[in-house]
Amino acid sequence: MSPPPSEDRAPATGPPGEDRTLRALGLDGVPREEPLLYPGAWPRESGLLVGDRLLPLDRPAREELEEADGRVPVLAIGSNASPAQLRHKMAEFGIDSPVPMVRSRVTGLDVGVSAHVSRMGYVSASPVGAPGVVRELFVLWLDAEQLAVIDASEGVPMAGGNFDRVRLPATEVRVEPGDGSVPAGVYAYVNRHGVLHDGTGVPRRHPGEQRPLITELLRESARLRKLFGRTPEEFCARARADRRLCDRGTRLFAEEGRVTASGLERYVGGEPEEPFAGGRTPSSGPTAPMP
Repeated sequence: MSPPPSEDRAPATGPPGEDRTLRALGLDGVPREEPLLYPGAWPRESGLLVGDRLLPLDRPAREELEEADGRVPVLAIGSNASPAQLRHKMAEFGIDSPVPMVRSRVTGLDVGVSAHVSRMGYVSASPVGAPGVVRELFVLWLDAEQLAVIDASEGVPMAGGNFDRVRLPATEVRVEPGDGSVPAGVYAYVNRHGVLHDGTGVPRRHPGEQRPLITELLRESARLRKLFGRTPEEFCARARADRRLCDRGTRLFAEEGRVTASGLERYVGGEPEEPFAGGRTPSSGPTAPMP
């Protein structure tokens, strides 16, 4: 695994005595442990996740890490932008190398609702193509092992997984970190089940909170209420770790005609998906729970 940055590579840690732990910053809630927290708390600014701390991140420190570790940019659409969730995923494989999280202006993409029920107990977010739409999102700069962990958590290496990792070219999805640079392309995770629409066929926008989303989904479907109960709390409790029930809920979305394409399916299989030749794949060892 990649070593943590040395003292001369590490960014400034802030004023002396400043507590940069996730708890002190209000970023310690883990959606995998508390589904109604999804997508988790996002930082206000770019940062470097090192263990249980989120340190300030400037451009020289980020570029030095990218060059040293050969990192690639991955868009965080949902809980991957939550430092606590990200830390939880990495800890499953004993990986403690630093993760740069860069707040960026993203044009051409919006955040939709995955057309599947997660075994984590929530309904996750998925990217949708949206020409002209501008969102503030985080880009994770991941090394080979970190990328393999996130791939496993999204089910990429598995036949029954929920997501494919695709490369989105800058001509279609433009990412601007605010320092004048523009990556030639970024990776993102496209849902294999599609996304939910708003009733008119247009992809539904994820509200960024789980409680109102689940409340609306349950209100709109008597069959969904029969499976998962009448409240968000019941939904999460029943869905959590019940694979068969989650699969049934996923099929129900399609049966009720609530699913549409994300508009990004054309990128699946369009280019080589492995930026790290010979990189370790967690699926060959323990497998992280899929969202």
